[in-house]
Amino acid sequence: MIGVLIFLLIPFGVVIYYSLIDNPIGKNFVGLENFEKLMKNDAFLQATGNTLFFSLVAVPLVVILSLGLALLLDMNIPWKSQFRTFFLSPMMVPVASVVLIWQVIFNYHGAMNELLTVFGFTGVDWLKSKYSMVVVISMFLWKNLGYNMILFMSALGSIPKDIIEVAQLEAAGKFTIFFKIKLRYIGSTILFVIILSLINSFKVFREVYLLSGDYPYDSLYMLQHFMNNTFASMDYQKLSAAAIIMCLFMIVVIGILFFIENKVGEDLEG
Repeated sequence: MIGVLIFLLIPFGVVIYYSLIDNPIGKNFVGLENFEKLMKNDAFLQATGNTLFFSLVAVPLVVILSLGLALLLDMNIPWKSQFRTFFLSPMMVPVASVVLIWQVIFNYHGAMNELLTVFGFTGVDWLKSKYSMVVVISMFLWKNLGYNMILFMSALGSIPKDIIEVAQLEAAGKFTIFFKIKLRYIGSTILFVIILSLINSFKVFREVYLLSGDYPYDSLYMLQHFMNNTFASMDYQKLSAAAIIMCLFMIVVIGILFFIENKVGEDLEG
């Protein structure tokens, strides 16, 4: 409890305090004025929009693709262990190395543009164009697919085999078995993977920062960029207000997901 108070609750209380005053020197109470200014700040609105767009695209993709890979590896296919090792290998690669690989591929003079010119297409400055978000999403998928896949494989392996055998004896098809049995039993794992992927999507700043620095192309300007730059300018009031809004958003979203998980669990128990 002492550790929690020192390293979590007290700092969070300080953040709330800073969000309600005009500056650390005057310390005049201004109520929600910092939040009102923040909601009119163009940089904050752009960063929030980019972050939400990235999460809404990347999270469903990583969940669906990792579940598909887990279902594929759950079958009796050749080279199963090699495929599993291949998809797990990105977990062992440091972030800096991953970024270096992506820079080599998607740099203006990189491998992707060289490949495009072979087929007669014009090269693209990937990190400074409308395709920049595609580059970051592909990096996110490559980095997170393997771990999520293992979680889904573990969940699929825990499904009672006798239920599936009975369904097969009653001539149930593969799609029926998946949607009526497997999907219901792995529902809690799906929600856990969604929460984990959502949290990871909000931490994609480190990859984008290493790729393009403090002020990247507009579509890559994430919420963490805004907070990092605000911290560098020592605008603690704006930073604290943004942190509280982000925290409340995550609490609401994760709360909704846990509510759905409880409903799924009640359905299975019934």
